[in-house]
Formats: sequence, structure tokens, C-alpha cells
Amino acid sequence: MNTLKSLVAVAAIACVGLSSAAYAQSASTTFDVTITIASACSIDTPAATDVDFGTNASTATNIDAAGQLNVNCTPGTDYDIALNEGLNAAGGGITARAMANGLTLVPYQLYQDAGRTVVWGDTLDTNTLAGTGTGAVQAFPVYGRVPSANFPAATYLDTVTATITY
Repeated sequence: MNTLKSLVAVAAIACVGLSSAAYAQSASTTFDVTITIASACSIDTPAATDVDFGTNASTATNIDAAGQLNVNCTPGTDYDIALNEGLNAAGGGITARAMANGLTLVPYQLYQDAGRTVVWGDTLDTNTLAGTGTGAVQAFPVYGRVPSANFPAATYLDTVTATITY
């Protein structure tokens, strides 16, 4: 039995010796793993909420309302949000924003701040709203004011286009 144990031990040593001799050399290389991520922004998911001034008496003044824009940009991406003059400004720019019913126009203004002091326009670096993407949806209120409702009873409407530049 001692002889059998000796033979098994010798065979095991021989196998170990053979296996290390079969893998005695090696070579290596390197490779790169890459991805290119492009900056992207959206301003329509989820959709903007309207600035709805509701129903008001014709004697009302300084009627305030707010809506919201939702922006989602690649983390670290700088952007500017612009609001155009709307459909009824007749080329008069953002100071001529108006809601219309036929030929009757009700003036209003859109602002970046709740105090309604910073007009929101479409001139980059002047009256647009700048930000930096986080990779998550960022909500931006749009504040509105109608200075006077002293117009004929009717429903008035304007459509403003929000644009994000990045």
C-alpha cells in the first residue's frame, strides 16, 4: 500500500509539472472601450402647460397666471430658452404680445420671474433664460400678466413658441 501511495504521489507531481510546462509563456495586449455621447435637449417632454388667465370681469386689472416649460438636457449642456412674440404681435416684437379674438387684441406679457419684472423674449443673452442640463427634467415657470381686461366679452387666444438653443 505504501508503494501505491508513492506511485500516486509521483503521478500527481508529474501532472503538475507537465501542466505548468504547457503554460510557461504568455503574451498580452490592450484595447480601448469607447462611447461618444452627443449633447441633446428637449423642451416638449413632458409638454408645456398653458398660461391660462381664466375668466375675469372686464374691470379686472393686473391679472396674473403661470404655466410651465419642461426641459431635459444632457448633463453639463448649456442652453438658452427663448419665447417668441406670439402670433398676434404683428411684427411688434415681444412688447406687442396680444391675445386675439378677430381684430380685437388683449395685450399681455410673459416673464421669467414671479415678481414679473424680467420679460421673457427671444434675443439670446439678452432676455432668454440660460441654464445647464442635469440629465433630468427641469421645470421652468412662465409667468404672465394681463394689465387690463377692459375689452369686449369674448375668448381671446395667442400661441407662443418656446425654443431651446444648446
